[in-house]
Formats: sequence, C-alpha cells, structure tokens
Amino acid sequence: MRAQRLLPTLGLVFGGALLSSTALVCVSVPAFALSELPNAAPLEEPAAESPSIQRAPLPLPNADEGDTIAPDTQPEQGTPELGDDEPQISPSAAHPRADPDSPPPEILYDLQRLPEPVKRMHQLIVEACKSGDLEKLRPLIGTGDSQTQLTLGEIDGDPIDFIRQLAGDDQGQEILAILEEILEAGYVHLDAGTPEELYVWPYFFALPLDKLTPPQRVELFRIVTAGDFEEMKSIGAYIFYRVAITPEGRWSFFVAGE
Repeated sequence: MRAQRLLPTLGLVFGGALLSSTALVCVSVPAFALSELPNAAPLEEPAAESPSIQRAPLPLPNADEGDTIAPDTQPEQGTPELGDDEPQISPSAAHPRADPDSPPPEILYDLQRLPEPVKRMHQLIVEACKSGDLEKLRPLIGTGDSQTQLTLGEIDGDPIDFIRQLAGDDQGQEILAILEEILEAGYVHLDAGTPEELYVWPYFFALPLDKLTPPQRVELFRIVTAGDFEEMKSIGAYIFYRVAITPEGRWSFFVAGE
C-alpha cells in the first residue's frame, strides 16, 4: 500500500563522529513529508491530534549498555541466544551501504534461504509485531553489549519505553507496524564470511537509488512516497528504517538515518 510517509531530521552521533542527515519512517498510515519533521530527540509531548497519525522516527544505534528489564519468562525453545559474548558489529554496519562502484548484492525474498538462527529471529520479530504488544520485543532486543541498536545516538533509560515514546500512539503499535513492514520486504546478505556479516531488510539499503529498476521503485513506493524518494536521491542512498540480523541470530539493529 502506498501512503504518505514521515522522514524526521536526525542529528546522529556514531563511532565518535557527528553525522547529520534525514531518516524515514514507514507505515501504511498517513503521516508528514520529509521537510515537516522534528528533530529526532526523544519526544517530550504526544504528537498533535490530527486526522492522520503523526509519528516520529525511531532514532539510531549506540544505545546505552545498561541492562534492560529481563522478561518474566525465558524465550521459547529455539529462540536464538542473546549472550553478551556475541561478536559485535562494526558501527559502519548501520550506515547506508549503497556503493555505485560495486556490483549490487543479490536481492532475496525466500526466507527459506536464511540460516536457521536468522530465520528464527525474523519469525520472532514478526510475531511480536503482529501481537500488537511492544513488550514482546524485549527478550529479542537483549541487554548489555549485545543489545539491539535502536538509535545512532544514545538511549537514556529503558529501550522499550524509548521506542514507545516515539510512536504516534501511546502503545507503540505504530512502531510495530513499521518494523513488520520492513521485514516483509526483500533482503540482502552482506559481507559474507567476515565479522560484519549481516542479513539486512529492506534490500534498498545496499542499492544506489538511481540504479533501481521500475519494478524495484514500485517496491520502494510501498515504503516511502515519491517525494521522499527524490529527497533520498539527493543523498544517494536509502536512509529509511532497516533491520539487520547476524548469522548467529542476534538482532543487530533497527535504525534510520545516514
């Protein structure tokens, strides 16, 4: 479904460098255009009421390493382990990876081609989104050094509360819709055989936007508007929300921005 999308202006601090760019938020409900959005600091007031749902972005990686509240129950059998000894992903992994001088990666849609731990985590995230309960993301986000990156800046406090306050609704269900929509897109397998190896949704993350074919632009317009697409082309990369999972099944990041 094609709908008006929201792309906030973000001030990003990542790996010691100060970055400034824009980020898109995608759901299948109306929202503001790119130029109308506020800075991506945690919202202090609920979005103004209007006929459309207004939403702010999930900010970006480098979350605080403080522990989150542990879930009441252990993840069901088969849930990927989220221990602190997981290999850490390079900060650059959260940045747009579109390189016009490199061969484009293969675009994949078949989830059966995913390693079992990746497929399992993908399934768990989608199920959490469909439940409508933001708390179901908590055991998947993890804690400490292996915690999922939710912002390129920093998180002050509980990550679930952080996500909830950025939604256009008070239950955070708008964010769940964004996340589910991203995971329904095609994906790419990046940096195979290296410590930075990732499976990333959507595949636009790794393709130059000016190289997209007409069918690929149709897929992109399910996530963003044509106006947002033109603004992203001026940057040269897809900078909307993306999700990455490591080969071991750790949810690496859910971020937007450059």
